[in-house]
Amino acid sequence: MSSPTGSVPGPDGRLRCPWGLSAEDYVAYHDTEWGRPLHGDDALFERLCLEAFQSGLSWLTILRRREGFRAAFKGFSIPAVAGFTETDVTRLLADTGIIRNRAKIEASISNAQVAAELAEGELDALIWSYAPDAATRRAPRTIADVPAITDESTALSKDLKKRGFRFVGPTTAYALMQACGLVDDHLADCVARGATAAPEG
Repeated sequence: MSSPTGSVPGPDGRLRCPWGLSAEDYVAYHDTEWGRPLHGDDALFERLCLEAFQSGLSWLTILRRREGFRAAFKGFSIPAVAGFTETDVTRLLADTGIIRNRAKIEASISNAQVAAELAEGELDALIWSYAPDAATRRAPRTIADVPAITDESTALSKDLKKRGFRFVGPTTAYALMQACGLVDDHLADCVARGATAAPEG
């Protein structure tokens, strides 16, 4: 058995990041989604919202409710969520399919209103402008090598906050960067490392 902080062999014998084998729900997410380049304003808005809802909780809690979130937030369409009213807040607070946190719900609506003021593709371009040069980053060998925040995530957080986005601290911003493929934090010998398409643009 590998070190608990290094890659761990799965049932198929291939090495994976240990968190990717910590729950059955994580395996497909780890192998096919986390760390792969994600583009599109609505898609990135969804991840921005879900990372904010994850704050203080495990990602597994959010992952298991993701379809409930998508239904409750109209597929995370920025124009749709930007139009939510207090009636929607009340509806969301009663929805057992999501995390019923008023501050995070209201922040998601406020963030949609900010995003709706941006030109098409601008949110995507803004977030991806903070992707570091992959050539300057050493592949992590253990979980201990994976940072919680970076200079880039701190700068992205500052930029988003300046524009009016909420619940976008440096740690949340870095989790977004990891999940959406701005960085590849799969461990060096993980089967999913490098198994990503080149980002657009």
